[in-house]
Formats: sequence, structure tokens, C-alpha cells
Amino acid sequence: MDSSGSDFEPDTESDTRCSTPNELEPSGVVDLRGIVDMGSNGIRFSVTDLSKPRSRILPTVHVYRVDISLYDAQYDPETGKQIPIPKDVIDQVVAALNRFKIVCADFGVPDTKIHVLATEATRAAINSAEFIGAINSGTGLPVDTLRKEDEGRIGALGVASGFSDIRGLMMDLGGGSTQITWIISQGGNLRISHKGSKSFPYGAAALTRTMEQLTRGKSKEEADKALAGLRREMVANFEHAYADIQVPESLVANAKAEGGFPLYLSGGGFRGWGYLLLHMSQVGEHPHPISIINGYAVGKERFADTKALEEVARTAHSVFRVSDRRRKQVPAVAFLINVLHQAIPYGIRSAHFCQGGVREGFLFRELEPSVRAEDPLEVATRIVAPQSAGAIWRLLSYSFPEPSATGARRFPDAITPYVVQAFANMLYVHAVMEKELASTSALYSTSTGLLSSTRGVSHEDRARLALMLESRYMGELPPREIQFREALRRVITPEEVWWTMYLGRIGYLIGRLYPAGRIDESKPRISLSAEWAWDLGRKKSREGVRLTISVQKVKHDYAKLKETLRAHVGIVESVGKKKNWVGGPDGWGMKVEVKVVQEDILS
Repeated sequence: MDSSGSDFEPDTESDTRCSTPNELEPSGVVDLRGIVDMGSNGIRFSVTDLSKPRSRILPTVHVYRVDISLYDAQYDPETGKQIPIPKDVIDQVVAALNRFKIVCADFGVPDTKIHVLATEATRAAINSAEFIGAINSGTGLPVDTLRKEDEGRIGALGVASGFSDIRGLMMDLGGGSTQITWIISQGGNLRISHKGSKSFPYGAAALTRTMEQLTRGKSKEEADKALAGLRREMVANFEHAYADIQVPESLVANAKAEGGFPLYLSGGGFRGWGYLLLHMSQVGEHPHPISIINGYAVGKERFADTKALEEVARTAHSVFRVSDRRRKQVPAVAFLINVLHQAIPYGIRSAHFCQGGVREGFLFRELEPSVRAEDPLEVATRIVAPQSAGAIWRLLSYSFPEPSATGARRFPDAITPYVVQAFANMLYVHAVMEKELASTSALYSTSTGLLSSTRGVSHEDRARLALMLESRYMGELPPREIQFREALRRVITPEEVWWTMYLGRIGYLIGRLYPAGRIDESKPRISLSAEWAWDLGRKKSREGVRLTISVQKVKHDYAKLKETLRAHVGIVESVGKKKNWVGGPDGWGMKVEVKVVQEDILS
């Protein structure tokens, strides 16, 4: 292990959502955990199923939030001075925890697997010991008060749980504090700074209070001067933090070459900022089609446009998932983001928003590295996979060529094997639907349907998979859904869009040849191979893809296969017609030629 990092091995009344644990996995052993995340702005209660084989995606079977702000409770509204957590608030917390014990009993969660996690607001309370003691005596539940460094490490695990492989800087913005570290997560192994994370009292609520205190009763000139002093202090602290966490040279070199660091963001303060960005992207001429915060990413220009977001927070009638409390904190978050752009060497190239936090990190820590290494998209779709999903994946993989000798032509790296495997897993999910429903349902499956609650999937991968599935059902859509498809297409590149169309049609062909999703690879009906070709035009040479379908000449079956192929080969070739290119005849696309050849293998 790199000496600069740390490995993490497994350790020996609102917004309620619910589902039945393991309802589609009757053979598995149910392993439920109850988690209470006592944050600064609210207390979150959840029941999670860590049963295999879906434990990688931390399936939530019940979740709700109680609107108790432990941070606000500790400050006198008139003087602004810190006070002990009041007794009535302590009683409310104890009552909420006892209610959660009843919920856990209904789901079958043992008391020994209920974990109460306390962070900055509890740790910094004047009467912290009294508060924890009241919870112990009133509920019988122990409280795990996380140290600053542990909170940062577990928060990093929470971020890692929401992505496949990540490399960059990571920040968590809660109500009372913010943490920063670097993070590298690959193949289920997580590394962050051996110093853990650096924590500062610049949480969204805390910084809001500090800025109000600095400017209250002052002229604009005096207030600006006071805020300038705060900015200098914060910039210096983050500059020192950056030096202290000892960012690996590999990350620094990438930042130098690519114009800044990727920044992975968790915590309610940053999620509120992300939802404001989503709001802005969905009210223009070309609205962003996906309303899921986890996996949403923006470039540095949009992330740093603090004035525009402050204006939206101030004037918009309502913003999805942004409460009035979050709106009031927006100027403080904007102040923090401006500080980060000034303090972080080489700048911020992109911002990636994550739903994961302490709760997810605590659960993710329990998983074996081999489980953590699994791809979330493949795991989430495994439950609906046909019997021969692996063989279908291989057929799909053989349907596009290897990179050309010069590298000038290649299948897009962005369409990863995991996305193709997820497509193979979902190839038959919508096949039982009527023709007018299949394409539409498939198109929405990754954003509001089957996969909408799956964590760890980027918006780009959601778009890629949805477009493959829509093409698999011939892409027959009513006018309203065509608009949604076009919005999904704008999330990825035109080249990727064309290849999703092509793979979708290959999926259609496989579905026709193997209607039950079962392939006997010892006696395959067909095999596929593909190559780049430069002689595909009748009148002039045209570049494209030549797909060869080799048909096994098996007695009693060959004629039927030839007939099936004759009927459907044209559907694959149609994506190569200029009128079907992405953007029309002058857009992105290639000619496709399908050759059917016979292999003389008799039985």
C-alpha cells in the first residue's frame, strides 16, 4: 500500500419511503441494519439490507427524516450564544429513537444491529455527555460519537459507495462543519490521506451564523471589510489543509494537465447547491432530463457561478428539494465555494454530487473489498437478468470492432463493459409489454423506473443504458417521449448516442433469435464478429462497420434461423442510413453492413 494512503478493511417525520426487503431474493439470508444519522440539520432513520448479492448498492428498505436541528437548538435566537441542548429537544430525540426501535422491530432488525451515529452537532454540544446519557437511559441504544478524523474517513467511504472508481478531492458540507481530503477508490480499495480529513467550523448553518454576526448592525463598507477578513482566514486555512493532506503526485499531475481537480461532494449543504444547479438546468430551452442528485456533475464554470445560484435561491418560487432553511444558507455556501476556487491549487475542474454520507460510509465499511469492487449498475440489474446474461453480453461485445490499427476508429470507452452487461441483464424486462409501452418504459427505466433509486450510477450511464433499451424496442415513441429521448441524447456525445442505437438493434436481434433468453454456448445458433470497413458504399467507398453473423447449420434449425435473420438484418443496418444518423445526414453516424454466412457444423 502507498504510504501516503489508508486502506479501509471491513470492521468486525417526513419523506418516508418503504419497500419489502429481499422480496425478489427468497433464497438469501436477510441481513438488515438500522442506522440513525444524527446530523446538524436533521435526524435520518433508515433500514438497509446488506444481504448478498445486492449488498454493494446498499438497498434501502425504509427511510424517513425527523426535522430536529441539533445545531439550531444549541444557539439562543436572541443573543446568538451557544447554549446546552434544551431538555425538550432531548426528549424529542429520545421519542424519535424509541419510535425507530418499533420500526426496526416491524422489519425484524435486531437491537444489536441498530446503530446511532452522532457527528459534529453532538460532539460540540456543551452538554454532550448529558445528551448521550439521556439517549442511553431512555432507549437502551448506545451512541457512537464519531471523532473528527473518523467522521471524515467514514464520509469518504460514503462518497466511494456512490461511484465506481473515483480520483480527486472530496468534501463534506454539513450544518456545523466541513471536511476536505483527497480520495482514490479503485477495485474496491479506498485510499484517503493518512491524516484523514481536515475539518473546519464552516458548515452551512455555522458559516451562515458567523456571517450574520460579522455584518449585523454594520454599514456596507464595514460589513464588506469584515467578510474580507473572514475570506482571508478561510483561504489560509484551506491552503494549509491542502498542504497537510499531502495530495498524491498522480492526482496533482492530472490536475495540472486537465485544468483542475475533480471535486466529489457530499453533505446537505452541497446537495442543496447541486439541486439549485439541477433547477437551473431544467428550466431552459433544453432541460436536463434526470432529477437524481447522486451522479450529477457540472463543470467548473457552472459550479463557480455563485451569483446566478444566489439569485435563483432568492427569487424562485420553489426549488425542488431545497427547503427554506437551505435557501437561507445559500449565501454562505456561495462564500465557501468562492474561497475554494481561490485556495485550491490548479483549481476545480468539475463537481460531482453524491448522496452518500456517514450512513452509507458506515455500511460500506462492513462490505468485503471484493463486494465493494462490484459495479453498482451491474449489481442493480442482476436481479432481472435472463438465464444466459453472460452469453448475451459476449454476443454484444463481439458486435463492435476492436480499435483500428492507427487508433483512429474505436468503440467509445465511455460505454463501459458494465453498461453493456447491464443492457444484457435488462434485455427482456420490457419485452412482455405492448408495443406502444415497451420503448417508453425502457426509456424511463433508469431515471424514474426500475433503476431510479440505484446509487453509484452517473447521469451519463443512465442515459446510455436508457437509449440502448429504447433502441432495442425499435424506438417507437409518442411525440412527448421523443422530447425526453432528445434530452437524454444531449447528456452524452453524438458518437455515444449512435453506438447506443446500434447496440440496441443488436439486442433486438438477440431477443428475436433467443426469445427465452437462454443460450446453449456448446451449440450456439449464431456467432458474431465485427470489423471496420472502408468499402461499404455501392457507388463510392464509405466507411463503417461490417457485422458478420455466422449461422450454425444445425439440422431442422438452419432454415428457421435464415428466415428470422432475413427478416431482421435490415433493422440493424437501418441505423447506418444517413437519415438515422444523430443530427441527421450531416450529423454523426456510420454505414452498417450485415453479412450472414454459413458454418457447416451438422448434428
